[in-house]
Amino acid sequence: MLGFGARRSRQFQRIIKNGKVTILCLFLTVIVLRANLGAGKFGTPEQDFNEIRQTFIQYRKRAEPRRVLEEAQTTTTAASTVDDSGAGNNYAAFDINKIFVDEEEDEKKDPNKPYSIGPKISDWDEQRGQWLKRNPNFPNFIGENKPRVLLVTGSSPKPCENPVGDHYLLKSIKNKIDYCRLHGIEIFYNMALLDAEMAGFWAKLPLIRKLLLSHPEVEFLWWMDSDAMFTDMAFEVPWERYKDRNLVMHGWNEMVYDQKNWIGLNTGSFLLRNCQWSLDLLDVWSPMGPKGKIREEAGKVLTRELKDRPVFEADDQSAMVYILATQRDRWGSKVYLENHYYLHGYWGILVDRYEEMMENYHPGLGDHRWPLVTHFVGCKPCGKFGDYPVERCLKQMDRAFNFGDNQILQMYGFTHKSLGSRRVKRTRNETNNPLEVKDELGLLHPAFKAVKV
Repeated sequence: MLGFGARRSRQFQRIIKNGKVTILCLFLTVIVLRANLGAGKFGTPEQDFNEIRQTFIQYRKRAEPRRVLEEAQTTTTAASTVDDSGAGNNYAAFDINKIFVDEEEDEKKDPNKPYSIGPKISDWDEQRGQWLKRNPNFPNFIGENKPRVLLVTGSSPKPCENPVGDHYLLKSIKNKIDYCRLHGIEIFYNMALLDAEMAGFWAKLPLIRKLLLSHPEVEFLWWMDSDAMFTDMAFEVPWERYKDRNLVMHGWNEMVYDQKNWIGLNTGSFLLRNCQWSLDLLDVWSPMGPKGKIREEAGKVLTRELKDRPVFEADDQSAMVYILATQRDRWGSKVYLENHYYLHGYWGILVDRYEEMMENYHPGLGDHRWPLVTHFVGCKPCGKFGDYPVERCLKQMDRAFNFGDNQILQMYGFTHKSLGSRRVKRTRNETNNPLEVKDELGLLHPAFKAVKV
């Protein structure tokens, strides 16, 4: 019994001790609450109660705007993720055609009125000569036998019709910018259709005429299709060779003048001098271009008159062959059909030989050993369909881009791991004397760039 009583006594003492601690904690809690809630004046219980109630009301009022704002943000976020197209923030799911809607119809021209590429100009050489005299700071030659050149290229105002086309357009313009930077050539990239009647093959003609007339300081305009790339960054065009010529195209005299072959020349890359002769040629060249009946009927004439030409509407290349073949006396003496180097090089016979070229030759040749230009005729990388398998075209375009890009990267000590690879590797170690490093091809400071541009 004594043992039981002692145990009960200890339990009672423990309860008393815990109770004291509990009361102390309760007292401290009340003090803290009174301080935080503002009821800290130790008034009557009724005063404390009213003060605490007012404090809770104020807290609720401050919290209400935040709750409304959070709900509004949640609603806005939810709405922003989905729009009328169901795409919202998802670029891949968005229908791009929604923002590429033409505001109005193209201006309709009188079908009975003959097409004109622009007002007739007969004294351009005089006008241009006077302008050059008045503006000596804009010479048409920037060095001895070095004309001021404007390279012109472009693409459709709308995105490509396939998901990768615009990526290859970007590669193509990057490639052209690299070559032009090295060779002191200015560049113009166009995305505007200046004449709705001259769409497709013919869109270049109104643009070329406009640029010739707007830039009298330019001696040669170099047109280059968007699907053509420079693959010899070291080759300098032999400008002296063309001192008495106004039009330079890749082609063969016998195929154009003797055979009238529709592929006797190529209009994907050509040089045109800024002069009256060129304006006259554009006036003769352009009337076959207006879309519709005129272009269709002209296509029939070209198919009938030119060797091996398939049946399709008139194109600028066939029209040029026809003009030169039928009016040689008027135009032939000022035309140079170049085949000593590749102003245009057909990709199908070149790209698979790049490794052989790298093993046996070097940049600067421009011909079949190392082509200046590789042109992807028929691939149509911006369209829905091409004339060749898509995979083959895209792989070969990657190889051509890397083939040219390696000549740029080598200046900085890099190269692509392979012609089919996007990745690069170092070709030399870094040094604390960078100005003593000479790039292999001498393109960092080439002689043909040592001119005042």
